[in-house]
Amino acid sequence: MAAFAQSAPCWVDVQLPDLEAGKRFYGELFGWTFRAGDGPYADALSGGALVAALAAKQDGRMPTAWGVYFATDDITASVARIRENGGQVITDPVRAGRSGVLAQAADPGGAVFGLWQAGERKGFQKQNEPGSFCWTEVYTRQKDRVDAFYEEVFGFRSAELDESGTGDPGTAESGVDYRMWSPPGTEPGPDTAVGGRSVITDAFPAVMPSYFLSYFTVADCDASAATVVRLGGRVSEPPFDIPYGRMAVLQDDQGAVFAVLQEPVS
Repeated sequence: MAAFAQSAPCWVDVQLPDLEAGKRFYGELFGWTFRAGDGPYADALSGGALVAALAAKQDGRMPTAWGVYFATDDITASVARIRENGGQVITDPVRAGRSGVLAQAADPGGAVFGLWQAGERKGFQKQNEPGSFCWTEVYTRQKDRVDAFYEEVFGFRSAELDESGTGDPGTAESGVDYRMWSPPGTEPGPDTAVGGRSVITDAFPAVMPSYFLSYFTVADCDASAATVVRLGGRVSEPPFDIPYGRMAVLQDDQGAVFAVLQEPVS
């Protein structure tokens, strides 16, 4: 499999208190199967293709959350740009055997993300199909600092959401403050976008931190939401229609938040 383009989202994993419970939950929800990884880590496969990973938390103080990783050709240079542009490096680059090199960082608003410099493992082997990753977006209160940060660190070219709502896979309302990210060297807009930035408004508690929300494609959004509830999870935002299909924001039975997107029938 070819390496991912510079700055493209290339991997997601979730940190859970109970790895075996996570395998049962996501196995039934997405039809994933699992294989053992290094240590308390399980690769998730959809139809035999790598799509994500589940990890047992090594420290109870760590958040129970999904994390997204962005591809980089030079992780040392990326880490330097993060520091130069007001971000924080949480974990300096560390080699994961022959698989690649990873690091973790936070943007100026505090949202955590990962970097991945590929070795033998490139990242997703399937995307934009049921049971696999399709989108990610950061929610922040410091949009001006954060916009400049991602443009400088990843070279993202940005396009604002227009009044019709076009361009945002995660917002049904028009006029919302949302920015799409397109990789370096592309024309910014919905056709090239790989992620986006939204704003945490005053409608949410002040203690809510900045965070990334990652989306998975599903065949039936409403059925997926019902399955989450049956499996002991919660529906944070019930299914609703958007220009890109039908989506919902969900929590697994251990509290990790994610979104699902059912693409429109063509």
